[in-house]
Amino acid sequence: MKSARIVLSTLLLATAVAFSQTAAQKSFDQLKSLAGTWEGKNSLGEPLQVTFKSTSGGSAIMSEISRHGQDNMITMFHLDGPDRLLMTHYCGSGNQPRMVATTSPDGKTITFNFLDATNLATPDAGHMERLVVTVVDANHHTEEWHFADHGKDIKEVFDLQRKM
Repeated sequence: MKSARIVLSTLLLATAVAFSQTAAQKSFDQLKSLAGTWEGKNSLGEPLQVTFKSTSGGSAIMSEISRHGQDNMITMFHLDGPDRLLMTHYCGSGNQPRMVATTSPDGKTITFNFLDATNLATPDAGHMERLVVTVVDANHHTEEWHFADHGKDIKEVFDLQRKM
């Protein structure tokens, strides 16, 4: 009887911990579920490939955007404590914007908004300002990138399918 109570208590505790995940932790897990290679097109219909992989003992996620004939760009995602999900984008424009995430109520859309940047010549110099990742299903997601440049917002949308 005593061992049954111990097993039941352990199960209840594990269930409580699973349900007590913060929005940031759930979003981080959602991004981890994107591990693998994705193919699609950008807003101009040009082909591209995006690869997600978990790294650093599962504490970070690396995304690499590859476009034919262009330098690859890297984005790193990580938790900052249990309540904040951050990303740093290593941009082809030579700066590194950091963004903080918010999550839609259904958990399918993660929006990253500009927090600060390194190597940004002036506040209005060209830099990534926003990223919206929408997980449609296990094999389809979109990425909406917003680049701010002297008051102009340039939007690029990637429609991506998991490479089988």
